[in-house]
Amino acid sequence: MIVTAGLGAGGAEQVIAQLAHHLIESGHEVDVVAFDMQEERVYHALPVACRVFRLGGRSGLTGIAGRVMALRGLVARRRPDVVLSFLTKINLIAALAVQGLDIRLICAERNNPERQQLHPLWNRALSVFYRRADTIICQTEGVRRCFGPSLHDRLVTIPNPVPGPDVARSIQPTRTVCAVGRLTYQKGFDRLIDAFAQLAPAHPEWRLAIWGEGPDRATLEARIHEKGMHDRIRLRGVSERPRTWVHEAEVFALSSRYEGFPNALAEAMSVGLAVVATQCDFGPEDLIRDGQTGLLVGEESPAALAAALERLLSDADLRRSLGEAAARSMLRFRPAYVLRRWDEVLEHPPGHGLAGSTRRGKSEQVRAGLARTLVGGE
Repeated sequence: MIVTAGLGAGGAEQVIAQLAHHLIESGHEVDVVAFDMQEERVYHALPVACRVFRLGGRSGLTGIAGRVMALRGLVARRRPDVVLSFLTKINLIAALAVQGLDIRLICAERNNPERQQLHPLWNRALSVFYRRADTIICQTEGVRRCFGPSLHDRLVTIPNPVPGPDVARSIQPTRTVCAVGRLTYQKGFDRLIDAFAQLAPAHPEWRLAIWGEGPDRATLEARIHEKGMHDRIRLRGVSERPRTWVHEAEVFALSSRYEGFPNALAEAMSVGLAVVATQCDFGPEDLIRDGQTGLLVGEESPAALAAALERLLSDADLRRSLGEAAARSMLRFRPAYVLRRWDEVLEHPPGHGLAGSTRRGKSEQVRAGLARTLVGGE
């Protein structure tokens, strides 16, 4: 049973779809559970053979308590061998839902836990309830530092599988810089807008296209107009199909303040785009060798981002050489290799885990008390 927040156009959702297809093809039964509405679009196609449960439309399903109880009831009915949860808050909900049940729990952390804006009670709860997990999947080695020593025996690093090119790039030069991601503070599109506005006068033929939706759309639109860039920078929304933005991209920019594993950056590199990325935790340094497969810039410097973009926009040979090297470097993340590592985790859990334990030690008592607080008082 794979559990996630929703089935929209996100990086975790893409990995879930790939994993579900792989597991079905390997002979497993797969349930996919999401806390969204039945009518919402499934952006990344799931296999026909898996069962999908959309819990967001259930009457009274509000807050932590409602989600935990709904998931626990579904787990009790479906009786999966493994619950695999994605995303920080969903990991906590899944750990609460399987408390006391003899079921393996695998939690997949998909972001930077140090930078996410969570209530202190959430942070305390995560430190306690992650001990319920048999395995915790990290996307990069750097993320491991976010977990205490008591969890190190169950940490496994598995990067995201990067699908091969499935959208053709334009044969003609597009003179378009593309960026992709949810319109939030994390993605740093405000800095990208500032950086592009700095170099735009010297490159009147170039445009910036930002793909994605999110709560900061109005703020970003206002920033674009403030910079006088309304005819040069566009917020394009969510692409009709995954990765169709590739067709019009000639350069890719990642301006994030923090990441887990930037899927869009990996996808851009896999199709041979020249890329520039902020040197944020975590992911860009795992993907890019500065000056060889892309350009890395200081995290908090729009001027450095503008300078790196200036290099790419001014030098077609550099764009070509970086793009070709980037595509070769992404072969190490091909799905056939990465998904085998998921198989190894499912078959050979590295951590001790606590599922099925009948002991009532101090840590279990702490979890039980904190569970009552979270579920009862939210």
